Amino acid sequence: MMKLAAVCVVVLTLIGSLCDAQSYSKPQKPSYPSTPQKPQDPQQQKQTFEQPLTWKYPEDPQPEPKTDVPFELRYPVPAATVAVECRESTAHVEVKKDMFGIGQFISPADLTLGDCGPIAEDNTAHVLIYEAALQDCGSVLAMTADSLIYTYTLNYNPKPLGSAPVVRTSQAAVIVECHYPRHHNVSSLPIDPRWVPFSAVKMAEEFLYFTLRLMTDDWLYERPSHQYFLGDLIRIEATVKQYFHVPLRVYLDRCIATLAPDVNSSPNYAFIDNHGCLIDARITGSDSKFMARTTENKLQFQLEAFRFQGADIGVMYITCYLIATSTSHPIDNEHRACSYVGGWKEASGADGACGSCESGDFVVHSVPAVAPGTSTSGGPGSKPAGPENPSYPSNPSRKVRDVYQTEAPEWEGQVTLGPFSIGEKKF
Repeated sequence: MMKLAAVCVVVLTLIGSLCDAQSYSKPQKPSYPSTPQKPQDPQQQKQTFEQPLTWKYPEDPQPEPKTDVPFELRYPVPAATVAVECRESTAHVEVKKDMFGIGQFISPADLTLGDCGPIAEDNTAHVLIYEAALQDCGSVLAMTADSLIYTYTLNYNPKPLGSAPVVRTSQAAVIVECHYPRHHNVSSLPIDPRWVPFSAVKMAEEFLYFTLRLMTDDWLYERPSHQYFLGDLIRIEATVKQYFHVPLRVYLDRCIATLAPDVNSSPNYAFIDNHGCLIDARITGSDSKFMARTTENKLQFQLEAFRFQGADIGVMYITCYLIATSTSHPIDNEHRACSYVGGWKEASGADGACGSCESGDFVVHSVPAVAPGTSTSGGPGSKPAGPENPSYPSNPSRKVRDVYQTEAPEWEGQVTLGPFSIGEKKF
């Protein structure tokens, strides 16, 4: 029995070993990826809309609306680019290469003094130098009772720029004069030359441009509307064009309100009088006054609106006589801008110059005096310009001074502003 059991154990062991050997030696079958199946086409369906589609071409783009902006056309102004020194027997002329003051240099070949070209060129100062004897370069001699005048012509004829048929400047001719006195000191004493330099001649002959403008409440722009109502403040700015002069200061010597452009018409009211005294506030107690001066060549003032008593129309004109002097000229009792604000005050702070304003021919706070909304046919202090008042010329445009005098130069002008309307406020 034991023997049989041992034989069975041996047989089972052999069978297990054989099975293990067969399982390890059996080759593995390679695996292949399955063939992808072709997807089925999706079923197409027609899409429907509840409402029909509408389409049209887009409209043309519209330009953006223009915005009103402050704009003032800038006009060219004369350029101070020519200087002359009248010597004993020659004229010495210097011309800046930027002759027109626009940043564009001219070619020396395009500029001649008569028929003479430049004798030298200063490349540092960008100046062309010409020198001619008094009888050369096409000079023309003229004589007056007191002077010998030699006249030259600076001719500028620009050529096209390169191959382009354009120029940046235009032809120009500048007259240059040398004035010499016909009478000289022939004694043994030194000769005191009295010839007039070119700059002085130009200063004596030229004139200035004065303007009056209605301004907005902030003083920044010219007022587009000329309609006012009683109680409004009419803001006015007086200006003298500076150009290439020495610094200038402008004054309002006298201003007269009228119903017509003629300054001599009646009724009239001189609200600025006595050489720059704004007497309206002193007479009527209004808010009329000069503003503090911020720029020498401008003067601003406000005038409380009024109407002439008994006048059926509210149209008004303002005519002012203006004076311009060099800023080096002191403010005095003939050159001032004085207002009455609890006392006389000068726009530049020189209040001492206003001392004689109180001596004017006017009545303070009287019933017939002009008041906002009511006025008379010419205030007691009105002095209209004309033959009866020659100190205020009816149509001054420029003032020619004697260049031999040492007094400060002074220019006068007359400007009329209007018409503008003064309406009554409704309650």
